[in-house]
Amino acid sequence: MASKITLDKVRNIGIMAHIDAGKTTTSERILYYTGVNHKIGEVHDGAATMDFMVQEQERGITIGSAATTCYWREHQITLIDTPGHVDFTAEVERSLRVLDGAVALFCAVGGVQPQSEQVWRQSEKYNVPKIMFVNKMDRTGADFFGAVEDVKTILKGNAVPIVIPMGAADTFVGVIDLIKMKALTFDDASLGLKVVESDIPAEYKEQAEEWRNKMVESIAETDDALLEKFFAGEELTRDELMSALRKATIARQIVPALCGSSFKDKGVQPMLDAVVDFLPSPLDLPDVVGQLTKADEEAGKQAPIRKASDSDPFTALAFKIVADKHMGKLVYARIYSGVLHTGDTIWNSTREQDQRVARIVRMHAKQQQPLEEAHAGDIVALVGLARTRTGDTLCDEDNPIHLESIEFPAPVISISIKPSSTADNEKLSKGLQALADEDPTFVVSYDEETEETIISGMGELHLEIIVDRLKREFGVEAKVGRPEVAYRETITKSAEGQYKFVKQSGGSGQYGDVYLRLEKVEPGKEFEFIDAIVGGAIPGEFIPAVEKGVRGAMEKGPYAGYPVVDLKVTLYDGSYHDVDSSAIAFELAARMGFKKLMLEGAPQLLEPIMAVEVTMPEDYFGAVSGSIGQRRGRIESMGEKAGLKVINAMVPLSEMFGYSNTVRTLTQGRGGFTMIFNSYEPVPNNLALEIVEKRKAEGKVR
Repeated sequence: MASKITLDKVRNIGIMAHIDAGKTTTSERILYYTGVNHKIGEVHDGAATMDFMVQEQERGITIGSAATTCYWREHQITLIDTPGHVDFTAEVERSLRVLDGAVALFCAVGGVQPQSEQVWRQSEKYNVPKIMFVNKMDRTGADFFGAVEDVKTILKGNAVPIVIPMGAADTFVGVIDLIKMKALTFDDASLGLKVVESDIPAEYKEQAEEWRNKMVESIAETDDALLEKFFAGEELTRDELMSALRKATIARQIVPALCGSSFKDKGVQPMLDAVVDFLPSPLDLPDVVGQLTKADEEAGKQAPIRKASDSDPFTALAFKIVADKHMGKLVYARIYSGVLHTGDTIWNSTREQDQRVARIVRMHAKQQQPLEEAHAGDIVALVGLARTRTGDTLCDEDNPIHLESIEFPAPVISISIKPSSTADNEKLSKGLQALADEDPTFVVSYDEETEETIISGMGELHLEIIVDRLKREFGVEAKVGRPEVAYRETITKSAEGQYKFVKQSGGSGQYGDVYLRLEKVEPGKEFEFIDAIVGGAIPGEFIPAVEKGVRGAMEKGPYAGYPVVDLKVTLYDGSYHDVDSSAIAFELAARMGFKKLMLEGAPQLLEPIMAVEVTMPEDYFGAVSGSIGQRRGRIESMGEKAGLKVINAMVPLSEMFGYSNTVRTLTQGRGGFTMIFNSYEPVPNNLALEIVEKRKAEGKVR
């Protein structure tokens, strides 16, 4: 069947949502209704196809983004089920970078929740068209129209219902299709496989007419010809509505809204129909444009363009790396143009290396289907690309192109790790390297002063899973230190001055002389090094060494030994010696000069601040709000959702360790919380001094 699929019938989609909205349960229904699976695997039984990692099955959460391919109405759908937990945000980021469309899943009770906002923002960054599916309509407190309103007001998405529910909670029996104006119910005996279409029951007719009119008006507003027809009182045909809605969805003017209960086997097929009818094929999206280097731009070169076609040169983006026990390293790649064959030698333009493709496989969760070739629009896994990393561009060497890579957030939490026995040292090193290859938000470093291996990640759960995988997959029993916050340091005022590095020890000496200016920039702005040398005060060949020295010094700031952020450095003067000057002398001058000026710039410690949402019954509101105040938190808003009180607050990460136990204790197990990294803010002076003194005592600042 796959060989007959034309590009207009290809859909590459992801399911994105807040944790526990039912992404994996929905994925399992999709696999069942499309005939990939002959039985439904449930998350709570640890039997979900897409949650195949041991840790996922034990915890009932998704950790890695699993890919699978299925077929619906003669369309090929490659589906990626992404995690909802904030600690695994990199999996969402890299998936959305290569997908053409997405299903945004919402809980009918919770509506838009903190992680819903995060993944929505990520999808908007990559201009991903979306449909929304309000799940869990069978739960007490389910409110489809409330969730639709949340998307409009909180996410600023133009959510337009194309189905409405018949009932809610215990009375939820099916949906009304507002385009066909038919009631759809789902046969319990076949686990919802059989969809029964019938006339709309009398009690829902008036509501259906009202929402159909709203839908038709919203669709007509996106098309001038249809709007004229609508205002003239003419009936819009089904074909006109479908065509205009497809265009508006792809242009991100409308988010079609559907609902159902995946667990109760209701409403999934209409959502699959909407994927096929309204989300884009690779042909519906703009051509892929390569990035130019500064030299190319100055030379007036045009950026290379690739069309979604087998006839264009081969172009792909590596978006995920997985260490496979049997096949070694699997590189997941999205092919944008051209054809790739098993055995082809391809060019990695990011690493400037050629690599040979040993095997091509289509993934079905952890199962693999070997392919002889892969085409434009395909998402496949490649074997044999040992030197490829996440975000690398793969292309035809005779037609090189460099695609925009994938940006990942920096880790916010660290722990020290060491093997329980010295015999495990090598196994630990190999395991950490393999896991760091897989996960760009997992960083391994070595602290020479304390002789410790430090691992950093996005949260406590993230690092807990890493340590568990080291034990199970690599056979390493490891001892871990307590969690440490990834602080940053910056300056609060500009500083400039000279640093001269002179060393004479017999024979040729070392001479490097630099004048640097350090200036604060707005938070989050990328570091900038400015070469303002005039008249050859420092020869051009030494300038890169100065930048290297500055960047090296920024990795471990002189104030507290943390990375330096939010500043720019200008090299504005200097001098050199005809014989004694060298790149290493200028690198050392820059490194030492930077440290001296940084301490003159009134350094400041910054800490990660988390956006925290706590939900609880009203009885516990006072105790919970008090606990936030005790943790240096500031409450931003308070409200109600689904009969529970909700507090939104900004709290330093350093104060959030163990908070899940606190919430459980304060609310007798009836409360819960979520948190997402928000920004870096200055640490209060008294705490900053404590942290600096402690770091000095530990030998982490010199």
